[in-house]
Amino acid sequence: MEKRLKQLPKLAEDAKKENLKYFTNLKKRVPKNLDYVVQELHDAEFKKTDCLTCANCCKTTSPIFTDKDTERIAKHLKMKVADFQKQYLQRDEDDFMVLKTAPCSFLDESDNTCFIYDVRPKACAEYPHTNRKKFIGITDLTVANTAICPAAYNIVEALKKRIPYEYNVKKKRS
Repeated sequence: MEKRLKQLPKLAEDAKKENLKYFTNLKKRVPKNLDYVVQELHDAEFKKTDCLTCANCCKTTSPIFTDKDTERIAKHLKMKVADFQKQYLQRDEDDFMVLKTAPCSFLDESDNTCFIYDVRPKACAEYPHTNRKKFIGITDLTVANTAICPAAYNIVEALKKRIPYEYNVKKKRS
């Protein structure tokens, strides 16, 4: 896994232009079954992917913390919301609440478990977001996640094989 994680940013960067073009074309004529196909690919990938062997998302990025997330986590930690925010969070350039540090303050790096797993932020619970309805609306996020999450990378690569670029070219001409 270590070797794969070191290679992932370059693999994702090499595929980024192609992926963006692929999704741009896919948006022009969205297959009716896209959400179903992506969900199927997501399920298949996560049958063979153990996030605890990786945790790269927890080690390198921060989720967005909603007000509900901060209230729930602060309560779980028996802290006041303001104290929780002051200790762990900051506003990013887009005015979202995110962690002050990476890796995540709640990650146990000895086994990649999460101290707050049962009350973790919604963004963590949904990551890498490849099983969302209306997937076509988050393709830019998905392309960005391919540099962080090996599963997201694999899902995008599988999607390109399952619904190839030619699908869009042929449909436009007919």
